[in-house]
Amino acid sequence: MLAGLQNVNFEFGARTILHDATWHIQPGERIGLIGYNGTGKSTLLKLLVGEYQPSKGSVERSRGTTIGYLHQDLLSFDTNESILSVALGAFARVLELEKLIETLGIELEKTGDEKILHQYSDCLQEMDALDGYSIHHRTEEVLQGLGFSNEDLQRPYKEFSGGWRMRVLLAKMILQQPDLLLLDEPTNHLDLPSIEWLEKYLLHYKGSVVMVSHDKYFLNRMVNKIVELYQQELHSYTGNYDFYEKEKAVRMELQQKAFENQQDYIRQQERIVERFRAKASKAAMAQSIIKKLDKLERIDAAELIRPNIKINFRVDKTPGKVLVELKEIQKSFGKNTIIKNGTAEIERGDKIALIGANGKGKSTLLRIIAGAEPFEDGERKWGHNVAESFYAQHQLESLRLDHTILDEMKECGSQLNDLELRGLLGCFLFSGDDADKKISVLSGGEKARVALAKVIVSKANFLLLDEPTNHLDLHSCELLIEALNNYQGTLMLVSHDRHFIAKTANKIWEIVDQEIKEFKGGYEEWVAWKERMARQKATATSTVIATTSISAVTTSVDAASSTKTVLDTTTKNNTPNGAVDKEKKKELQRLQKRFEQVERSLADWQTKKQQLEVQLGDPGIYASKELFLKTEKDFTQASQQIDTLTKEYEELFEKLMNASEN
Repeated sequence: MLAGLQNVNFEFGARTILHDATWHIQPGERIGLIGYNGTGKSTLLKLLVGEYQPSKGSVERSRGTTIGYLHQDLLSFDTNESILSVALGAFARVLELEKLIETLGIELEKTGDEKILHQYSDCLQEMDALDGYSIHHRTEEVLQGLGFSNEDLQRPYKEFSGGWRMRVLLAKMILQQPDLLLLDEPTNHLDLPSIEWLEKYLLHYKGSVVMVSHDKYFLNRMVNKIVELYQQELHSYTGNYDFYEKEKAVRMELQQKAFENQQDYIRQQERIVERFRAKASKAAMAQSIIKKLDKLERIDAAELIRPNIKINFRVDKTPGKVLVELKEIQKSFGKNTIIKNGTAEIERGDKIALIGANGKGKSTLLRIIAGAEPFEDGERKWGHNVAESFYAQHQLESLRLDHTILDEMKECGSQLNDLELRGLLGCFLFSGDDADKKISVLSGGEKARVALAKVIVSKANFLLLDEPTNHLDLHSCELLIEALNNYQGTLMLVSHDRHFIAKTANKIWEIVDQEIKEFKGGYEEWVAWKERMARQKATATSTVIATTSISAVTTSVDAASSTKTVLDTTTKNNTPNGAVDKEKKKELQRLQKRFEQVERSLADWQTKKQQLEVQLGDPGIYASKELFLKTEKDFTQASQQIDTLTKEYEELFEKLMNASEN
């Protein structure tokens, strides 16, 4: 066991977060920690790292266990150092050794002292043992995987926004390679390519990982265990999120049956008591049954208690067929062109997901469409009767901290009175006096709900949503999906949550080479199309390489044959030269035969590797540890075979070319 809780109680004032909770984290586990907003998931992580102390029970950690903890409060950190320097802070001892080796080297040159020489040698050995000479390469690789360009690496940390700062701190944490990594919503500030990179990295991470996330796709691909914090208790499920959903339904059904059986038993016993209570000969038996019923541990009904946000987007008026028309839009930031010749239309009923890597201009395009961002050239034309409402991350930051929730809602211009606004806030879990809470005391999830409530009040027929699921729990995300599917208006959204996109969008927009590319279909269709295009491109490339190689080999053989003909003609009965030429031809034929064998084997292994990649991409595989390990082993073997065969392929090709020249 690396760390865990033993019979822990924890309270915030009068509110109980955990009651008699026991949880042991084992080596190699990748755990998804889930629960409704406000149940205490982040609090639980803080208990594990020792920021909070339990009122009862104990928090246990194995001796020597190192813990890394990524959370939103880290954003208060600021520095003028470059992001590369900040991430290199993961290797404090290596950096210390670098300075010490440099100092000792200078002293050694001056004095030649034997003691300094020994010290210098010890430092070099420790440096080698820590693999210290590769830290710059490893750090750059991780930062680039999380979306930073080479030019970014030397830029000061303080120049970056909160989301990019969080990536730097995530890079530093995974480079430290703690035994236990605690990640609180790690995907909130990542784009899709960076999430995919993080998934691959964590799948091969040697330590244990506990992650809080609202991203179903991420949880399904990443975790082999789910721990749910529900009604002050921890419930464990061995498998990914899909397995948890099925297993929880089964557990609820079994609990309900047990409850009903117990209720039948209780009613039966109570009837016996009522029947025989008045009879003197049976009174003792009746009393015995009453005592037994009093001691009986009652089973609760399987009632799922959860906060239900009532999201009901209203539409006040119907717009024309085309809501927004973009004609040859151009937008740049300095020398960096984001969009050129941006041309597209948004039609009534469209539900568009704007996706792609960070820095490609998704949020910029969303702001241009909303009229919140100027552009250099082109035209943005509104259609008839369009009433838009824009939800963005900066709205959470722009909420007035000194306002109450009710004050904030009054500024929407909705013409609703206090009673009506309080009723709406009740749908967003702000009941009674909660509406009088200051914005400053709200959690991230609560602020997101306030911002969503402000959007709903607008009665817009065109919604623009920038990362609407950030800070929402899984259940709230599902309720938002349901509301958007029932929404009669048009919407455009930017999100990194693949499940959310797959369930809401009927069109995909992507910014490719500074232009808007539209795909008429849902997210899963788009992914399948992208994979099909990638396979066709790879096949076309392989065919070109193979054709070029065979052509070169054929040319080599023809050249060798021509050389032989010339030699035979000029030397006639010159046996030694004829014998040499014959040997060369045999060698050339042998090389060609082996070349063709290697080429076939290479194609077979590449096909097998693609099949294994598809299997590893299936979330269901992570429910079986044995199946996952076998598939991962086969994938590694296929990769090694491809590397070996590719090397031999290149060597044979070079030999064939040399043979043809000779």
